[in-house]
Amino acid sequence: MAYIMDTNEEERVKGKTVEVGRAQFETETTRFTILDAPGHKSYVPNMISGASQADIGVLVISARKGEFETGYERGGQTREHVQLAKTLGVSKLLVVVNKMDDHTVNWSKERYDEIESKMVPFLRSSGYNVKKDVQFLPISGLVGTNMKTRVDKNICPWWNGPCLFEALDSVEIPVRDPKGPYRMPVIDKFKDMGTVVMGKVESGSICEGDSLLVMPNKAPVKVLAVYCDEDKVRRAGPGENLRVRLSGIEEEDISSGFVLSSVVKPIPAVTEFTAQLQILELLENAIFTAGYKAVLHIHSVVEECEIVELLQQIDPKTKKPMKKKVLFVKNGAVVVCRIQLSREVEMVIVAALIVILIYGKSV
Repeated sequence: MAYIMDTNEEERVKGKTVEVGRAQFETETTRFTILDAPGHKSYVPNMISGASQADIGVLVISARKGEFETGYERGGQTREHVQLAKTLGVSKLLVVVNKMDDHTVNWSKERYDEIESKMVPFLRSSGYNVKKDVQFLPISGLVGTNMKTRVDKNICPWWNGPCLFEALDSVEIPVRDPKGPYRMPVIDKFKDMGTVVMGKVESGSICEGDSLLVMPNKAPVKVLAVYCDEDKVRRAGPGENLRVRLSGIEEEDISSGFVLSSVVKPIPAVTEFTAQLQILELLENAIFTAGYKAVLHIHSVVEECEIVELLQQIDPKTKKPMKKKVLFVKNGAVVVCRIQLSREVEMVIVAALIVILIYGKSV
């Protein structure tokens, strides 16, 4: 799967996904867009870009002896990716235990149960309601076992659950407002008989012929065409990944992180805001305090920021503000703080889901 989804030959030769790969497929009831995010720690910002657009997370874990342990141990990418996915609003998670056909596993129920028993407490501590929002299932990605159709009992006699496609079809996706003000963060742009922007519709609907604004430069544009997957459509609603051809603006005047917005209710831009952060992992012996400089990721925006003030610390047990004045916090803390940006940034939603990177570590 990774080999197919990798976008260039260099990724395939190195065996490492770098960019977010895109593809589409359909089941009997649903059309899906795959965002294949990189797993290597060097490419966490690209993983954030992919996860910020997702409705459902599919966490692929290797059942091979030693590989699961490497990803799961403290500092491993399995842990960081789960925490980032939850932070970025991916509330539904499928945990796919892959490589069950490996000679070190041989579809062993004991190995599958061992992985599930280790993952469940961690998923709970990351904020997931495991019974309601998380589903585990075994597969072999190499030969496609238990992906499109259920695994044969001769191969895996103990599995009575769904295959991957059935599990995906059963997940309830979040409801978005098709009549709300139009909001589409731009993740990419290119020239093709005009200026074409790509992104996921977070709110509202778009039609061919609509007049919109490109924020933050407030450039008025007209919608010439709308494409969903490879099909040209007259109208598209929230949750769709689109390509939109525009007139009235040049391709070089748009950047990733800009937002295609309604004219009547343009998206607001801010230089400072208040946010509640959970400190996942800081550098060794580091503390989080006013004056900290970092890089902020919000939808498709990547921007430098500074922590201006720590306002209050949240008790992790009661979820209520603590009374004592907070000057600094360490790993594991939840804190409300004021954040200042180096330029105006458009907030797609009022309670924005953000990730801050400090020297390569996520906060």
